[in-house]
Amino acid sequence: MPSLAVADRSPLVREHRSLVARLFAFLERSHGRACAALVALALVCFLPGFVSLQPMDRDEPRFAQASKQMLETGDFVDIRFQSEARHKKPVGIYWLQSAAVGAAEGLGAHNARTTIAFYRVPSLVGALATVLLTYWAALAFLTRRDAFLAAAFTAASLILMVEARLAKTDAVLTACSVAAMGGLARAYLARGAARLPTGTVLVFWAAVALGILVKGPMVVVFAGVAAVVLSVRERSPRWLLALRPGLGLALTAVIVAPWFVAIASKTGGAFYAEAVGHDMLGKVGTAQTYHWAPPGFYFIAFFATFWPAAALAAIAAPTVWTKRRDDVYAFALAWTVPTWLILEAVPTKLPHYTMPLLPAIAIATVAAMTRGDVGPHRWGAKPVALLMPFIPIGLTAALAYATWTLDGTVPLAALPLLLVACILSVMAYRLFGRGEISGAALANVAAAAVLAVGVFGFVQPVLQSLKLSPRLVQAAQAAGCPEPQIGTLGYREPSLVFLAGTGMAMLDDARGAARFLASGGCRVAFVERSFETDFKDAVAKAGVRPSLGSRVAGFNINGGRRVDIGTYVVRP
Repeated sequence: MPSLAVADRSPLVREHRSLVARLFAFLERSHGRACAALVALALVCFLPGFVSLQPMDRDEPRFAQASKQMLETGDFVDIRFQSEARHKKPVGIYWLQSAAVGAAEGLGAHNARTTIAFYRVPSLVGALATVLLTYWAALAFLTRRDAFLAAAFTAASLILMVEARLAKTDAVLTACSVAAMGGLARAYLARGAARLPTGTVLVFWAAVALGILVKGPMVVVFAGVAAVVLSVRERSPRWLLALRPGLGLALTAVIVAPWFVAIASKTGGAFYAEAVGHDMLGKVGTAQTYHWAPPGFYFIAFFATFWPAAALAAIAAPTVWTKRRDDVYAFALAWTVPTWLILEAVPTKLPHYTMPLLPAIAIATVAAMTRGDVGPHRWGAKPVALLMPFIPIGLTAALAYATWTLDGTVPLAALPLLLVACILSVMAYRLFGRGEISGAALANVAAAAVLAVGVFGFVQPVLQSLKLSPRLVQAAQAAGCPEPQIGTLGYREPSLVFLAGTGMAMLDDARGAARFLASGGCRVAFVERSFETDFKDAVAKAGVRPSLGSRVAGFNINGGRRVDIGTYVVRP
């Protein structure tokens, strides 16, 4: 293996260094250039598949359906999924989704209320805001060049790519959290020596207020835990006075109180009993076991969710800890470590729960890179850096296997892009081994962008086996009569309710399905194969003679099993 000194004399390495230097020199000339480049990168990472991806069960269509019902009923206070009260999260995301769909309808969009992409617009905006706010938060500690790289790491992270495409709370919550932490960082650095600009104070409190409306106390937890840790470090909380808590609390109350009062009046306090007593405390206790995972889950998942920067972050971690007296590291640790430990201790775990903490890790990682504390000279760095190519190569193999196993096809159009992503990630690893850390980081980010186009833009549309609900709705539309009444037995995913209509009947048993088909008019019942024997007996006893229109077979990702569903039609 050539020595680092020999490698440094290579014309190829010198040319690479020149390209990286020119790119950074171009970006750091103005905030406008840096932000424009970040938006372009984020859109490449977030937009492919944004429209073609089916409603992803179960959470996304639950949110979208509740927002749709607000538009249908005109009730923008209560939150419902069909007739069931959905008192788990506050109203903020539903308002944002309803506004996006209402705007699409106003612009003449066809079938806007059953087009999931319109409900995803707030998440896309939230993800873009997360990237730009990471840049803003990083500027409290870093140069433009380094702040750009931290924001690029955030934009390219796998978990943010996923959440940008899902009509849920998490991308918007992350944007609120990063905005609040950016304001908190500036208050901490000032330490009472200077008055914070009013704009910074308003950003902090507006982020807190919007975060409360979107996901209850989570933003307060993220910012509050960090504030307590930093106050202990400073032996005083007086630095927090720079955020003007009197003004901020009044502003927050004005924004959030009206809906909280209205929902309490409308539900008689049932919202708080469900949201706090069951949803939040259930995650802390043992009530919710569906998403249980042991402590350490987030640490393991981190190497996938925060790819392509996870390996660099792991290499930087010892330095961040040993130099924790530095302001940038102290703040990043206060932002991440206590809350991370809390989330690891909570039984209910999902990969996106730590997403609001990842920008802090990106900032600390770039700070360590800038100071020369990330590189092949660090103990164990090269084995850890193998994670750079491992994720895209492993994902490419897994997706090829999945498309062949589930649909009997190979995503040929995607393979060149997936191969390019793998090559770029291998190049990143080799650049890291030569000590070209900035070049390795940029190559990794480029690999992530290409991977996003390949996976979401070309592989995902091929996986027809996963698109059960859209195919079932198409089967109902082919029944031969306009606007049939639809019921389903066995297959009960929320995506089907969202696409088929709020009035779709969730049938409990075969006799209920028979009664449904016997109720007159054009009716379609979807019957999962395991229920078909009882269903045929029940319709025979009821004197109903439905015809089998088509069968829809595929793979239900929630149950983790193959399903085969018959479409039974009764025409008037």
